Amino acid sequence: MTAQVWAVANQKGGVGKTTTVVNVAASLVHLGKKVLIVDLDPQGNATTGSGVNKTSIKHGVYGVLLCEAEVHEAVSHSKTGAYDVLGANRALAGAEVELVQEIAREMRLKNALAQVADQYDYILIDCPPTLTLLTLNGLVAADKVLVPMVCEYYSLEGISDLVATVRKIRMAINPKLAIGGVVRTMFDKRSLLAQEVSEQLTEHFGKELFETVIPRNVRLAEAPSHGMPALMYDPKARGTLAYLDLAQELLARAEA
Repeated sequence: MTAQVWAVANQKGGVGKTTTVVNVAASLVHLGKKVLIVDLDPQGNATTGSGVNKTSIKHGVYGVLLCEAEVHEAVSHSKTGAYDVLGANRALAGAEVELVQEIAREMRLKNALAQVADQYDYILIDCPPTLTLLTLNGLVAADKVLVPMVCEYYSLEGISDLVATVRKIRMAINPKLAIGGVVRTMFDKRSLLAQEVSEQLTEHFGKELFETVIPRNVRLAEAPSHGMPALMYDPKARGTLAYLDLAQELLARAEA
């Protein structure tokens, strides 16, 4: 069986992409799936959030993109060993400059992941918050795009840009790429603005909008700044149950 590849992307920052990646990965493992996280952000937050020391990475995604290592040589294990991580650190920031002159530079990640696609059920790609060559590699490698979104009006502009980007990539390079779903993150049900934007999302995206909503009032151990997935702390925590629900919805869509 070939892995399903989901890029977690939004051209707006601060919407919970990395938090979504690490918690959905942990949730999928909890549900019996084998998972690889690909950290395409030079900040390496998904790497740190998985308990991997960025300074100890020998190759990581940087080495894979520059063809200095195969994926199986570059992966690390999350702190609990639950899933694998193709990690990133500051060295990745230089990859874009080094790839500019390379042929088929936007296909590097896709070609590399094809070599290990039969070893995982799901591959989750944590994309940077800007449309760069790294993000392009992630979207070209993906089957589906999972879009985390905070229910604010500025976020609506960002998601419009992403939808346009996905359409262009589908037409030019990756014909199977599609929006796999939009998930409302850091949702505050007490906010009238959040409720209004949520209603607009429902009208615009319909079935593409996940029913699961990730609440804003998660505990410290579940916050992205704490650096570890919620499931690695307490399977009964409030926010954890939302991520489990999201993972189950994702499975249902992927296997339909």
